[in-house]
Amino acid sequence: MNFEGLDPGLAEYAPAMHSALDPVLDAHLNPSLLQNVELDPEGVALEALPVQESVHIMEGVYSELHSVVAEVGVPVSVSHFDLHEEMLWVGSHGGHATSFFGPALERYSSFQVNGSDDIRQIQSLENGILFLTKNNLKYMARGGLIIFDYLLEESEDMHSLLLTDSSTLLVGGLQNHILEIDLNTVQETQKYAVETPGVTIMRQTNRFFFCGHTSGKVSLRDLRTFKVEHEFDAFSGSLSDFDVHGNLLAACGFSSRLTGLACDRFLKVYDLRMMRAITPLQVHVDPAFLRFIPTYTSRLAIISQSGQCQFCEPTGLANPADIFHVNPVGPLLMTFDVSASKQALAFGDSEGCVHLWTDSPEPSFNPYSRETEFALPCLVDSLPPLDWSQDLLPLSLIPVPLTTDTLLSDWPAANSAPAPRRAPPVDAEILRTMKKVGFIGYAPNPRTRLRNQIPYRLKESDSEFDSFSQVTESPIGREEEPHLHMVSKKYRKVTIKYSKLGLEDFDFKHYNKTLFAGLEPHIPNAYCNCMIQVLYFLEPVRCLIQNHLCQKEFCLACELGFLFHMLDLSRGDPCQGSNFLRAFRTIPEASALGLILADSDEASGKGNLARLIQRWNRFILTQLHQDMQELEVPQAYRGAGGSSFCSSGDSVIGQLFSCEMENCSLCRCGSETVRASSTLLFTLSYPEDKTGKSCDFAQVLKRSICLEQNTQAWCDNCEKYQPTIQTRNIRHLPDILVINCEVNSLKEADFWRMQAEVAFKMAIKKHGGEISKNKEFALADWKELGSPEGMLMCSSIEELKNVWLPFSIRMKMTKNKGLDVCNWTDGDEIQLSSLGTPSQWGPARAEEEHGVYVYDLMATVVHILDSRTGGSLVAHIKVGETYHQRKEGVTHQQWYLFNDFLIEPIDKHEAVQFDMNWKVPAILYYVKRNLNSKYNLNIKNPIEASVLLAEASLARKQRKTHTTFIPLMLNEMPQVGDLVGLDAEFVTLNEEEAELRSDGTKSTIKPSQMSVARITCVRGQGPNEGIPFIDDYISTQEQVVDYLTQYSGIKPGDLDAKISSKHLTTLKSTYLKLRFLIDIGVKFVGHGLQKDFRVINLMVPKDQVLDTVYLFHMPRKRMISLRFLAWYFLDLKIQGETHDSIEDARTALQLYRKYLELSKNGTEPESFHKVLKGLYEKGRKMDWKVPEPEGQTSPKNAAVFSSVLAL
Repeated sequence: MNFEGLDPGLAEYAPAMHSALDPVLDAHLNPSLLQNVELDPEGVALEALPVQESVHIMEGVYSELHSVVAEVGVPVSVSHFDLHEEMLWVGSHGGHATSFFGPALERYSSFQVNGSDDIRQIQSLENGILFLTKNNLKYMARGGLIIFDYLLEESEDMHSLLLTDSSTLLVGGLQNHILEIDLNTVQETQKYAVETPGVTIMRQTNRFFFCGHTSGKVSLRDLRTFKVEHEFDAFSGSLSDFDVHGNLLAACGFSSRLTGLACDRFLKVYDLRMMRAITPLQVHVDPAFLRFIPTYTSRLAIISQSGQCQFCEPTGLANPADIFHVNPVGPLLMTFDVSASKQALAFGDSEGCVHLWTDSPEPSFNPYSRETEFALPCLVDSLPPLDWSQDLLPLSLIPVPLTTDTLLSDWPAANSAPAPRRAPPVDAEILRTMKKVGFIGYAPNPRTRLRNQIPYRLKESDSEFDSFSQVTESPIGREEEPHLHMVSKKYRKVTIKYSKLGLEDFDFKHYNKTLFAGLEPHIPNAYCNCMIQVLYFLEPVRCLIQNHLCQKEFCLACELGFLFHMLDLSRGDPCQGSNFLRAFRTIPEASALGLILADSDEASGKGNLARLIQRWNRFILTQLHQDMQELEVPQAYRGAGGSSFCSSGDSVIGQLFSCEMENCSLCRCGSETVRASSTLLFTLSYPEDKTGKSCDFAQVLKRSICLEQNTQAWCDNCEKYQPTIQTRNIRHLPDILVINCEVNSLKEADFWRMQAEVAFKMAIKKHGGEISKNKEFALADWKELGSPEGMLMCSSIEELKNVWLPFSIRMKMTKNKGLDVCNWTDGDEIQLSSLGTPSQWGPARAEEEHGVYVYDLMATVVHILDSRTGGSLVAHIKVGETYHQRKEGVTHQQWYLFNDFLIEPIDKHEAVQFDMNWKVPAILYYVKRNLNSKYNLNIKNPIEASVLLAEASLARKQRKTHTTFIPLMLNEMPQVGDLVGLDAEFVTLNEEEAELRSDGTKSTIKPSQMSVARITCVRGQGPNEGIPFIDDYISTQEQVVDYLTQYSGIKPGDLDAKISSKHLTTLKSTYLKLRFLIDIGVKFVGHGLQKDFRVINLMVPKDQVLDTVYLFHMPRKRMISLRFLAWYFLDLKIQGETHDSIEDARTALQLYRKYLELSKNGTEPESFHKVLKGLYEKGRKMDWKVPEPEGQTSPKNAAVFSSVLAL
């Protein structure tokens, strides 16, 4: 060190000041540390000592990653993970500080903090590190430079510090006060007196300061005044450590015994909500340190000084199996710390060794660490840089060897031709495993070549490039993904592209050119959209469900009926089943069956969709059956013979789907037991035969219906469990035959594939074509089959591929309770005459006389396999004549593909073609011929005017004085064309998911999920015009993320029936009121009603909506807020602090009256256009902001409530 310019008297202190910078070998060094340590001639360890090699780390389980020596033989006094960089700081009893970078614990810096005292606590700040010793606080840069050195009084004995904010520090110790130090001015700003001296540990939450005392007490102090708010007397001896997380405080320490202090194996746990102790936690180690590690749960890490570590829950029981052992080099562990990311634990022992334990091979100490600055390498003097832009700069400054040969750069251009190096093809393995995110592809490195090295080869000399043009190019920027090359685009999972306008500018017509309604897929658990469509297009089911209405709040049949009504009204616009799925999530059975998916599982496709939709199919039929059983004997069923052989006649769902069976159990002792039962669907049971012989679908179906199996069952005769033969016989067949395919493994998929191949070959032979022995056809074979001589066209050949499923099956009940099943074609109709039935009677009469039933395929639900998205579910549905008649005015049948909001007509053969590589059957629906003739298909609206009358509130505290509306009287019932002002307020259930693109624009991945919280309807005419008749707050059982109080006026507690003072109702109750108003034909007036109806989940005809956002709008201009329109046209200043739906609905009504006045009831559009131009000019000048009112008065208070009170 250069001491020139310093006080000469300081020179003699130089060696003493810096002697400890070089670690020396301790006289009491443990000999085991000397192994593999290279010492210089004077015996000094030059590098950190690696104690053991790193071991394999198991994900999620803490195990040792690295161990190093900070200072040989000197005990570690404190350890601390840097909160800003990937560094671990260690302080020793000799006052020396050492930092290690990253999980490899590479030594970063090492310097002396204090020459005599040990380092007692370390705290990292943004620009440096704070070190606390006995009576000194030192702030140093991470490289070792001193920023400030604050000396305390010699009588002080400090042990703990706490950083309360970025510039304020609390320092405590064995004295009876705590100091507050301002880090900006480096001055003591406050001294707080402490009643119980000896503060050795300090913690902080958003409610209290926590001080741990040497006497065994923990005091809770106010954040502003530092006064004691509460005190826990934890241990009778002394406190060792404590930690706080959430509402729990856990402490360990020593208890007084006759022989002195003893380590207490009971952890004291306190509930900070009730400020009392809960059951102590007994552990199996002697606790010296403890920390909460809240990764998945609020688990505790308890450490003993001997190296034992135990994890346990603070409110549970400790398990001895959760103990692991740290192997300290010294006899004791002296310090312990946990990283901010909870991925790393640091232990320091009495021999100066630091042990790093992690739960992953590559841990990070902080969630977001900044980059660490490293020392720059020594810059060697080099040649002066030359500025090539200077024309006068002499090139002779560049030393070059003298040569007389011709330089290569003098090669004549005529003798050379440019030969650019072609980019090599992308590895096929990379293309196979690549996944796209936006326009970027990601794939694991196959490691077939050296990193960042590509061999330089020209096209002529490298055979690898001969097939360059044939190698599949990268999928980035290409429309067809390589893993979907076999999947038709219409079968792929469809997603909605959201813009800043939400869904308004998304072109749904591009995906659906029919008049049928699709279903939106972004709602949680919308995987069942395809099955909702199947049920809707079953005409008896649709009519039955729409006629159903009950008093249950969450009734799936009611919600399904509301959804079917929306599908009826829609003219090609997509609907959403949000209310139905909301009710579905509340059914306990659905959760127990695993039908409710988490958002993460649904987005990643973790669930097996094929199994899921089959379980959902069974659940919905059972649930609808139970909901219908609560009603009286239905009137829809007109068949005379139906109730005679269907025990579930109390439910039309049972009459449609239920199959009566006899289950016979035959014991080997000869005892036989017969039990009657019914089922709503069947599951296919596949034969075990692996020979590949032909097997009709009808045979497999018969085997599945008349199932025979050997199982263990109780025999009353033998009085024990015996091997029995279980057989199933059919007593009555259902009107709708539902089949779960159960193709859940490769075994079943291979069976379908093999039977389709056999059926294809048989079909070719049947049509006179010759096929090759090979599995694939030769080109000549295809040409021959496509020629007139082959008697089969190429299109017909394609239709026969991958087909095993018949379009129709015939089922006949035999006299001995047997069942005959066979595939059926339209050409087989003539065979009915063999039954002895006159042909003019037709198949329906033959069905009655001989028990012969013909079932036609109506729908197939298939699972589309896609490794990128986890797959999707689509449905092929044969839409009947009645649906086409209502929607299009024509009478015909047609097969359609329903893929959420994508609807496309398809050929009927496509519904039964299953390429098992990507298209797997899941559910089949067969219906009896002439099914609709047995049922009453009339729909009578079950919603009556009584829903608008007064009703009780769910809120317990609601009083009449709080009523904000007057229900309609009988003489006020709305008529067709009446005006109703409407406004709704919403709360957020799930936040929006969005990503920021590289160009700075935001892309919405998933919109926020909203729920209606308040619905208001005001009278639009009559003497009470402007007075609300509906003002319902909607009770919700789901977790609300954001009440949006500024925009909705909804406050926490308004939707809670226990504490709310509002008129609280169920969503179903208010929904029925709005449905009645829609059905009666009223016209709704409001501002932005499109979003309101969408969140409420209502479909309103466009001629019944008068939206002021569009009435006062010019094409290709911005939409104008209700607040600005009210100020401009009505001189009203609304929505001051929050929104109020009564105020907004009444203002919209007044604006509509103003619109009629300005446009002369729409007869003078030109004059109104001038008014709009003036509106937009004023808005631009005002920047669309309403001037702040001088006195915050609301017309709501003056007009509405006075009228309400008067009434």
